[in-house]
Amino acid sequence: MTIEQLKKDVRNVPDFPKPGIQFKDITTIVANPDELRFMRDELAAMYRGKGITKVVGIESRGFILAAAAAIELGAGFVPIRKHNKLPAETIEVSYEKEYGVDIIQIHKDALSPDDVVLIHDDILATGGSMLAAVELVRKLGVNRIYVNCLIELDGLNGREFLAKHGVDVDCLMSIEVDE
Repeated sequence: MTIEQLKKDVRNVPDFPKPGIQFKDITTIVANPDELRFMRDELAAMYRGKGITKVVGIESRGFILAAAAAIELGAGFVPIRKHNKLPAETIEVSYEKEYGVDIIQIHKDALSPDDVVLIHDDILATGGSMLAAVELVRKLGVNRIYVNCLIELDGLNGREFLAKHGVDVDCLMSIEVDE
């Protein structure tokens, strides 16, 4: 298995969720057990030995690899969800994304300042949702935060946007927006 094979197997869905968006569908690669295992192993290898205690996944596709990586790293899994989806007391952040405004939340008691956190999402586009997730984790007092995405969409400048806010991000692969 290789990163190049994964890139070939990501499905492009034109005009979803609205005209002009080239949606990168990862359901094609997470449905393949060999590709799913490869991604989990690659992600875990990047952070093994860094003392990760919690892996935070961003709703919804970020949950897939975040939970798998948490198991591999011997860490807990914490979801960041859209507004009004978590049952206990939460904190929230609103942010702009490439096709609208959204609100995400995390449980107030999900993390402590002693945690070493890996935040994972499936796609890094413009960086808005990832920056919002980092802000939520920081609000809970966490100081050691790693940030990872499965796919970086080249040309949307998400990495540069995050860097301007002091956030370094690692991605397993990059894909041109129009591929």
